[in-house]
Amino acid sequence: MNARTTMRSAGMALSLAAAASLAATPALEQAFVDAYRRAFEGGDAKTLHSLLYTKGADSKALGFYRMMTTAGMGAKIASISLVELTPEDRSRAARAMPSPDGRSLGLSLTPVKKLVIRIETRTADSSSTGTSEVFVAEHDGRLWIPVPAPAQ
Repeated sequence: MNARTTMRSAGMALSLAAAASLAATPALEQAFVDAYRRAFEGGDAKTLHSLLYTKGADSKALGFYRMMTTAGMGAKIASISLVELTPEDRSRAARAMPSPDGRSLGLSLTPVKKLVIRIETRTADSSSTGTSEVFVAEHDGRLWIPVPAPAQ
């Protein structure tokens, strides 16, 4: 093996190791999903809000995310899962979005998964199903729901 091949192999190994270290473990993912389910079904807004990554977050976006995470709180979740991002999801997550005051916002962390939540509501007369999705990112060994921050 020549030096160039050795360097290339070492570089590839380091890249793969770095990528693997960024991936959330199945146990971490399950703990996040379980915490979200317990907090949502139990009406625990404080715990739901603790799942939001708020460092540098836009205050209006943070208020919106807090409202959205607690909307329907207390209802029974029919299904909840972390799913892989599609190329379309990655593109959407990378795009800047306008804030109500015209500033440009972007997600504060790069998403690694998407949390998909399905809620079924039944009454004597009818039933309805609602599905919501939110991006999930990993930072400092934890999974977070990244709140938009001023774009850089």
